[in-house]
Amino acid sequence: MNWFESYESEIRVYARSYPAVFVKGQNAIQTDENGKEYIDFYAGAGVLNFGHNHPKLKAAIMDYIQNDGVLHSLDMMTAAKREFIKGFVETILQPRKMDYKLQFMGPTGSNAVEAALKLARRVTGRSNVVAFSQGFHGMTLGALACTANEVFRNAAGVPLTMVSHWPFESNQGGGLESLDTLRALYENTSSGVEKPAAFIVEVIQAEGGVNVASAEWLQALQTLARDLGALLIVDDIQAGCGRTGQYFSFENMGIDPDIVTLAKGIGGLGTPMAMNLVKAEHDQHWKPGEHTGTFRGQNISFVAGREALRFFEDDDLMSQTRAKGKIMQHHLQRIADLYSAKGFCVRGKGMMQALDVNDGALAKAVARDCFDNGMLFGPCGVGGQVIKLIPPLTIPEDQLQAGLVILEQAIQRQLGAGS
Repeated sequence: MNWFESYESEIRVYARSYPAVFVKGQNAIQTDENGKEYIDFYAGAGVLNFGHNHPKLKAAIMDYIQNDGVLHSLDMMTAAKREFIKGFVETILQPRKMDYKLQFMGPTGSNAVEAALKLARRVTGRSNVVAFSQGFHGMTLGALACTANEVFRNAAGVPLTMVSHWPFESNQGGGLESLDTLRALYENTSSGVEKPAAFIVEVIQAEGGVNVASAEWLQALQTLARDLGALLIVDDIQAGCGRTGQYFSFENMGIDPDIVTLAKGIGGLGTPMAMNLVKAEHDQHWKPGEHTGTFRGQNISFVAGREALRFFEDDDLMSQTRAKGKIMQHHLQRIADLYSAKGFCVRGKGMMQALDVNDGALAKAVARDCFDNGMLFGPCGVGGQVIKLIPPLTIPEDQLQAGLVILEQAIQRQLGAGS
């Protein structure tokens, strides 16, 4: 009997794309119960930045459990939380001269976004939020209102209100002139458009197709937000925690967000965790207990997350990430050049790289071909036409190259020889 098909909900997705029962994970390799190995270029949708079962992170957790460390603590003080906070402040915030309060909520990205939206509305006294086309921010109702995907939105069952959507920089109708138009609407007292509580944006739209915003556009967006008295929320849930070759996706881009949402890779080993960075002047608008969550005291995640922060005490991992990102980019560009008549497009930053093949059916066929030949990735973007590659940052270079070869061969099988 297939217990998954017989008893698990029809809602399952990845199990349909990757019809194997996995039993082992080690760095960038997953192994199924038949012993077949797969190079993982999906890494839990960006959760496993440090790979499956990293030995140092695993050892820290095993030691913590062996010594009866507190596992669940709501928002009570624990030594594990203190060490994580201290490590994050000293390793990430202080070297960047960033000054934020750390807010822990429920352990998912959606929880982080919900808390950010609630606080922005509380701070400004306004209701509406501006999100961007092709953005993805989560599946709970507030976060889903900010999410642009029609399929996800249609499943809500209720109106998704208090959010307006505007073209992202790289989308049709986007760009700096588009922000000028938006400014004109808000500054015209007879436009009928109320000023927003916040703008929420991904610097790299991961699920939306790996669309990358420019520093100039982000700076203009921040200026607009400041001029309107609105908050700027940067959703760094998938693109953060080192994925781009810097800890934050927005580093060196000249912006200073009011709130940064983090999740996925921040827990280190794959256990759930989410955290918002909040400017102190905004954080003071919270009253104790106004936003809670049963699982905001994830001490296993604090322990593993603290160990993961040690990767950022020097530039070794980030230097390797940038170098591997260039390998990925060059390989994808070679594929795009080989099929130049198809109009393939390469985009990304660091070790979030993508090949837009302009055809969802083709991307799906390539994904299945790669799975059959021992490599995992997930299509994204409009119609699923974008091949997104986000392997663990710790993947050995030979496995990185092997996975890219599997991808190239899969595309060749699906399309034939290059034109």
